[in-house]
Amino acid sequence: MSDLSHPPSLTTPGEPATPAPAVPEVVTPPVGDRRDIVGRSPNQLAWRRLKRDRTARVSALTLLVAAVVALGAPLLGRLTGIDPTDKFVDRLNDFGMPIGYAGGISARHWLGLEPGSGRDILLQLVHGLRTSLFIAFASALLASFVGVTVGVLAGWARGWLDGLVNWLIDLTLAFPFLIFALAVIPILEDRFYSAREAPSPAFRVALIVATFGLFSWTYTARLVRGQVISLREREFVDAARAAGAGTGHILFRQLLPNIWAPILVTVSLNVPQFIAIEAALAFVNVGVTEPTPDLGRMIYNSIGYVASDPWYTLFPGLTIFLLVLAFNLLGDALRDSLDPRSTR
Repeated sequence: MSDLSHPPSLTTPGEPATPAPAVPEVVTPPVGDRRDIVGRSPNQLAWRRLKRDRTARVSALTLLVAAVVALGAPLLGRLTGIDPTDKFVDRLNDFGMPIGYAGGISARHWLGLEPGSGRDILLQLVHGLRTSLFIAFASALLASFVGVTVGVLAGWARGWLDGLVNWLIDLTLAFPFLIFALAVIPILEDRFYSAREAPSPAFRVALIVATFGLFSWTYTARLVRGQVISLREREFVDAARAAGAGTGHILFRQLLPNIWAPILVTVSLNVPQFIAIEAALAFVNVGVTEPTPDLGRMIYNSIGYVASDPWYTLFPGLTIFLLVLAFNLLGDALRDSLDPRSTR
């Protein structure tokens, strides 16, 4: 009986036998040693690039701490037993300056007291941070909502609607926004309040948010319009049409999920812009009114005490600087992670 594992050699009688060619041995790795290739979606790749960015991590941590401090402002007031409107005039000298080292810094008043009013700077700073972040985020969300809605409709409809939106965008961009806000806010206040009535703080905050949101949507609208125009002729949109999908399904289920990345970057870059503009409005006494704490108004109130008490100016100014810087750095890192080609 022949051995089937070794095939016979093909030789003729009298010739030396030629060994059969060796059959390569196939080694199957154990199941436990296999390294499966895991596919990653574009969102997962972007998140992975963002986590590797050290600047993004530091900026995100800074903003997280700021958000926690702002949300915990009422808790801080209960723990210290101090309200941001409390005035400690007994801690001021005859010239209205805080008694003690570096503007009245003590175990109870960690950042000192405001000259003239005697209010606690730490409580004013924390509640002012809360006010600035609320106005900035609310304005950015409103501007993004209006911009995305107008941009999607203009990019999809084209024709006369697209031309009207482009004309409206060009007209809005022709106005300097800060100067326009300085003019609009007092006019609208006079429309709802008489000269003898002081506007409520809630009304002033709502007016600032509406002004920021309704006159800052143009960049988002132009960006979204261009994205929609480039995507409306793609194959997946034609496939959705062929499957019988309606306009609403195509706009909100097909197009919007593919343009969320630039919208997110726009929101992250709008927030620091609104923080700076809100502080500028408060600096010229057109922003949030008393008794609502505000970072820009703290800087405005500290102008007369820069030489005698520079700490009063330093704390709110440094807070605004760190907020704007952290948001800008995080926005740049977010843009680079979502679109790696932008760094080339």
